[in-house]
Amino acid sequence: QVDRYLYHMRLSDDALLDVMARFQAEMVKGLGRDTNPTATVKMLPSFVRSLPDGSEKGDFLAVDLGGSQFRAHQVKVFDDGKQSSQLESKFYPTPKEVIQGNGAELFDYVADCLLDFMETKNLKHKKLPLGFTFSFPCKQTKLEEGVLLAWTKHFKVRGVQDTDVVSSLRKALQKHKASFDIDFDVLALVNDTVGTMMTCGYDDQRCEVGLIIGTGTNACYMEEMRHIDLVEGDEGRMCINTEWGAFGDDGALDDLRTEFDRELDLGSLNPGKQLFEKMISSLYLGELVRLILLKMTKEGLLFNGKVSTALLTKGKIEMKHVSAMEKYKEGLSNTKEILTELNLFPSEEDCVAVQHVCTIVSFRSANLCAAALAAILTRLRENKKLLRMRTTVGIDGGLYKTHPQYAKRLHKVVRRLVPTCDVRFLLSVSGSGRGAAMVTAVAHRLAAQRQRIDATLSPFLLPLGILREVKDKMRAELEYGLKRETQAHATVKMLPTYVCGTPDGTEKGKFLALDLGGTNFRVLLVKIKSGRRRSVQMYNKIFAIPLEIMQGTGEELFDHIVQCIADFLEYMGIKGARLPLGFTFSFPCRQASIDKGTLVGWTKGFKATDCEGEDVVDMLREAIKRRNEFDLDIVAVVNDTVGTMMTCGYEDPNCEIGLIAGTGSNVCYMEDMKNIEIVEGNEGKMCINTEWGAFGDNGCIDNIRTKYDKEVDEGSLNPGKQRYEKMTSGMYLGEIVRQILIDLTKQGLLFRGHISESLRKRGIFETKFLSQIESDRLALLQVRRILQQLGLDSTCDDSIIVKEVCGVVSRRAARLCGAGLAAIVEKKRENRGVERLQITVGVDGTLYKLHPHFSRVLRETVKELAPQCDVTFMLSEDGSGKGAALITAVAKRLHNVGQK
Repeated sequence: QVDRYLYHMRLSDDALLDVMARFQAEMVKGLGRDTNPTATVKMLPSFVRSLPDGSEKGDFLAVDLGGSQFRAHQVKVFDDGKQSSQLESKFYPTPKEVIQGNGAELFDYVADCLLDFMETKNLKHKKLPLGFTFSFPCKQTKLEEGVLLAWTKHFKVRGVQDTDVVSSLRKALQKHKASFDIDFDVLALVNDTVGTMMTCGYDDQRCEVGLIIGTGTNACYMEEMRHIDLVEGDEGRMCINTEWGAFGDDGALDDLRTEFDRELDLGSLNPGKQLFEKMISSLYLGELVRLILLKMTKEGLLFNGKVSTALLTKGKIEMKHVSAMEKYKEGLSNTKEILTELNLFPSEEDCVAVQHVCTIVSFRSANLCAAALAAILTRLRENKKLLRMRTTVGIDGGLYKTHPQYAKRLHKVVRRLVPTCDVRFLLSVSGSGRGAAMVTAVAHRLAAQRQRIDATLSPFLLPLGILREVKDKMRAELEYGLKRETQAHATVKMLPTYVCGTPDGTEKGKFLALDLGGTNFRVLLVKIKSGRRRSVQMYNKIFAIPLEIMQGTGEELFDHIVQCIADFLEYMGIKGARLPLGFTFSFPCRQASIDKGTLVGWTKGFKATDCEGEDVVDMLREAIKRRNEFDLDIVAVVNDTVGTMMTCGYEDPNCEIGLIAGTGSNVCYMEDMKNIEIVEGNEGKMCINTEWGAFGDNGCIDNIRTKYDKEVDEGSLNPGKQRYEKMTSGMYLGEIVRQILIDLTKQGLLFRGHISESLRKRGIFETKFLSQIESDRLALLQVRRILQQLGLDSTCDDSIIVKEVCGVVSRRAARLCGAGLAAIVEKKRENRGVERLQITVGVDGTLYKLHPHFSRVLRETVKELAPQCDVTFMLSEDGSGKGAALITAVAKRLHNVGQK
């Protein structure tokens, strides 16, 4: 009979999966900026961004308002490696006149209780961080601020809704400050659900969901920041307080609500509100049972149809009665005793029926709770992109703790609805009090960590004034390099390239190009057509240069190069042709003419002996002679930076600057001959290869070099050399990041203070990882995967810090590069004697091309530091290959003109 009567309260698994899907949709709605205003599940950001990591320590206070009693707590958190804490509490009643009075009275009462507690514990002269557990829906804009949205749980205090409750508490505490000489630091406002998650998170670091099933019901969980539209930023995670009690307030659960649910709602303090909570929480289940029993009695199905006063009295049947009646082990004795106390004089059949009603009502509560919890667990698993997930749910609340069957039912249904989640349910010990202290402890830890991280990274944040100084110093160094009397001692060598023109479109013919500048070596055949069908066709082959050859003898290196050329000529079937050749040699060379280049010094990891001070063109010619298989007309030795400028100059005649921002860093530009004192003649222009990587080798930028830059320099192949390049180029940025990560780990701010073997390896952190980690499209989960590939076991918080470190290092590189380039464009403007300069910079290099922010920051910096210059950046297509061929073609053209 009861089963038939309460048929609508029995929910099948299909019905529960449907509830789960509806709740998932509500969560998405609550997280969206545009949909949140109309969402019933408010998905409130808690500004709790981190779970306990076990390193928290200290004394904390917590006050807890939201249940039938007000509580004050002192929590000692020990950093003893055992993650232990000690809680001392005092309970205070919450009189009706306080919870239904006005706001000032409520917060004065809270302050009085807290002061009483501090006197009891002899804490009056200590300033302890305070956490405030306030178990009502609040809209937070930061951790220590929360505006009350609505009262729940029988609270109806006037003048508090839509105000910041932390400010109200601070005001109340301030009143007592003078008389009691007590100072408080309110660090965190916490919902009891969040407190529960944090308490359990201290004991089990897998805990990322908090659940309350008691007088009220709610759940919270750690959501990815990129999904929370209501809060700025995409990094990391934040705990979301779902406020799921309001699920269904828009009618989404109307098909599941029975006549008894509707009657109960109409008689409540807040009709039409918190409808899900009214189907689940212990505050309402006893009343639901009473309404069912009343109707059944009226219809003659119970108690011989005799309606007692107890059945007519609202609130007469409480949850404690329902729990007691469901203790099956005690048979029907409890049920009979309770019903007799309520003057209902039941028969045995009445007792069986009433016990069954209680079971159906509490079972439905557990089922609905399980469906909504399953939706949260599914979302967590999908966020992590896992097929199977292990996680822990921290739980608190009287219904879960005291009801004889509730916990078992909830666990069973959750596991049935989400078989892909291995869930541990962990009972919270004083979640709302200890939890508030935990949130405060974590906030305290994060604030201290933040200070230390900021102190570590602040030397990388170069203000505009410092960048102007860098620009001015670069400008001065450019001048030293151009002047005859200072050139010998200049660090920025300003090497003449003897490239005296840019392409004019009449270049044509077949050219060979060689490209040596990194770990690979290329040989190219370039066909240039002029006239209306102007085009450049390229064929190339890439050859590796083994480390033993890079760091062997010069003869071995050039023999290897000639071997590669022979392979290519054979491959292309052009071994017999004596083609003009341009040799891109991307190392500092002092040139006496376009086809003579003396190596000043190796960079980028090369260390071949007997090369420095030698003419690399002669070394190449000798190696060709030794092989005695073919002959080539070596027309030009070219720097890749010059090649980049020439390639872009072929497309845009306004291009007079070349920039490389890749493995290395360098700039070239067309300088007026009259300013180049180290070369005879005053007419026309010549391209100057600045070799600006050595800027600062004389100590002029030591004020901005950090200890990490010094460590990278000391561990490099050329200590004391190329200092600017070591702060701006791709070859070194990853190593700077690694040094910072080691320091932060030593300070206990990363990777739980453990320096892994892989982090100790020089060069493990390649610059390509910076580009990947800093990509806006990359979720922190993927950042963690990259770090795991590097053998770094990181938490979500670690990933945020690593991303931040990468960001400051690459941003500084782009800003410094921009300061140097601003000096060049300003010099060009003054050379031309114009108020406003329009110029194009040809750019190449993986850092510029592949890093997600480098190019933008570089452009912005140039604009800031050279406001009178309109600079267009043009990406070069193969400057070192096509550019070398174009220089050779231009040199041939100018040579022919000279001969004529």
